[in-house]
Amino acid sequence: MIAGLIRRDARRGLRAAGLPVAFFLVAATLFPFAVGPDARLLASAGGGMLWLAALLAALLPIERLVAPDADAGVLDQLAMRGIADETVAAAKVAAHWLGFGPPLMIAALPGAALLGLDGATLGRLEAGLAIGTPALAALGVTVAALTVGLRGAGALAGLVVLPLAVPLLIFGAGALMPGDGQALKLLAATALLLTAGAPFAAGAALRALRE
Repeated sequence: MIAGLIRRDARRGLRAAGLPVAFFLVAATLFPFAVGPDARLLASAGGGMLWLAALLAALLPIERLVAPDADAGVLDQLAMRGIADETVAAAKVAAHWLGFGPPLMIAALPGAALLGLDGATLGRLEAGLAIGTPALAALGVTVAALTVGLRGAGALAGLVVLPLAVPLLIFGAGALMPGDGQALKLLAATALLLTAGAPFAAGAALRALRE
């Protein structure tokens, strides 16, 4: 049943992946107009901008991660079948990542080309996104569970996620610097902490939703 939940949510995410990918590419296209045509400046700042665009793209589908199942009673049915809320939350994190993470990593290829990033920087960017996007998915599901049913949940979720994602942005952008392996290790540690803790926090929020 959990595998079916992951497949269903991942298919939904992939069908809607066009919007996050389009947002990501539009941000990469507009950034040179904002900072000017200086190739050196674009190459130095472009990677960090792509990380910020990845965070915002992960927030776009946040209102559909938990709210539709809560409104339809799916979460209640899963609880009645004895499936732990933490397990449901972990499944939603996995599905959310499958729906936006790989497409975003593919979109980073033309995005890096638009910003003039070299091959080595692109490799570090892809490695960082592979490590960090599961944590972005975990944050998205957790905040979606915390804000489900609230008025203006999408805007509120953005305000909650952005401060929590600051370490990911700092270490992700820092990992783009040549020879800075320490930042990549810190990114991995932060991502592991967020990804491992998210199912418990989101599960507690889902239980509170039923009470």
